[in-house]
Amino acid sequence: MKQTVLQESFPVYVLEIDREETTLESVDAVCGYFRSCIESHPSATFIAEFDHLRHTRSLPDGRVGEGIRAARNLVFCFGITLPNPQALAMRPRSIGIAETDDGFVVTFIELPMPVANAAMEDWAMRLRQTEPTPA
Repeated sequence: MKQTVLQESFPVYVLEIDREETTLESVDAVCGYFRSCIESHPSATFIAEFDHLRHTRSLPDGRVGEGIRAARNLVFCFGITLPNPQALAMRPRSIGIAETDDGFVVTFIELPMPVANAAMEDWAMRLRQTEPTPA
């Protein structure tokens, strides 16, 4: 897994998974896997699934990059602490899942919460297992 900075401000984790590296065959299956991870985590709460591709295609000026077959965001919150109102600006979180011609691309922004980053990175890396299961 590599970490990049998006638009010079947002550290983003990106994991590219070739189709041969996972038994999951569709964006629906990958979303189901991540939803199970979120729902089984003691501090996380699932909020929604957003079909970004459908939304973008519905816009008059919407443009989708070549090779993107599906694009979803799973929205959820770890919410272990609420130290001040400013913390709300960084919540809720999302994991992006894109299905491409070659496989899947999983992305999420780094949190100022190492425990949450470790959980999301672990969930993503488990996609490469023969039968990915929630941690």
